[in-house]
Amino acid sequence: MAITPPVCDFGWPAPDFRLPATDDRLVSLADVAGRNGTLVMFICNHCPYVLAVLDRIIRDARDLQALGVGVVAISSNDATAYPADSFENMRKMAREQDFSFPYLYDESQSVARAYGAACTPDFFGFDRDLGLQYRGRLDASRKQAGPADLRRDLYEAMRQVAETGRGPVEQIPSMGCSIKWKDS
Repeated sequence: MAITPPVCDFGWPAPDFRLPATDDRLVSLADVAGRNGTLVMFICNHCPYVLAVLDRIIRDARDLQALGVGVVAISSNDATAYPADSFENMRKMAREQDFSFPYLYDESQSVARAYGAACTPDFFGFDRDLGLQYRGRLDASRKQAGPADLRRDLYEAMRQVAETGRGPVEQIPSMGCSIKWKDS
């Protein structure tokens, strides 16, 4: 079932984290924060919404990094129930797809809870002071990638944040698979 996260809460401060990365480092928010903003993405390996646009996520991440925006991806899914989302499979995906950004494992799911992450993909775009400026979609794709000429909503919003410090007033929420929470 598709989940839609809430709209942007402008200025909301980015929660800190320190998580293991697929390249064997421990990575914190300060490690990935960019001089012109920071993009925190909640993704996973198995979600059809993520897989449909993974090439676009990678493209936009590289283009944003060139603008001084720090980028990080976090997987918080229950890997016991969803083995495709295991840390080893995350390593494999990051390597095969040549991620230009750290891919972090939130095994306890505490970071996803702190951010209020709702789905994969879920994008949180912060200004240089780590205040939220964008919580919207990548583009108009859904379970299948849309046409190649779709407006790059995430990229354009984060470019605006990098240039002005402010995100767009009008934002269309992302849509994707729910975070796979562990049974309590």
